[in-house]
Amino acid sequence: MEEILASQNMGEIDLINSLERISSKIPDRILKLEGYMLKKNHKEHLEIIIFKGFSSSTTHPIEMDVEKKVLEFDYIITNFKLYHSPLTEAKDNFIRENQNTIFFLNQKNWI
Repeated sequence: MEEILASQNMGEIDLINSLERISSKIPDRILKLEGYMLKKNHKEHLEIIIFKGFSSSTTHPIEMDVEKKVLEFDYIITNFKLYHSPLTEAKDNFIRENQNTIFFLNQKNWI
């Protein structure tokens, strides 16, 4: 599968903000985005968790201002993983994963 910059692929749609809006409607789901950001001819691992309408990056600082894009740099998301919340060690919370950038923009795919 050819990798496409998320900012180019989504055009005017802000992928992360759109996923946050869906997440706020489904509070018992956690969506993990995996990929990388492009910095001076090399790739840096990128991981973002979206839960209850909010994003948090485990690898990079992100913007907390709702009026701005969460990530202002070029990035590529290569995988999306959906989990039931709360996460516990006692049970498997994994629901599904997908590499298609727009798959989880359909709220039905969060169920």
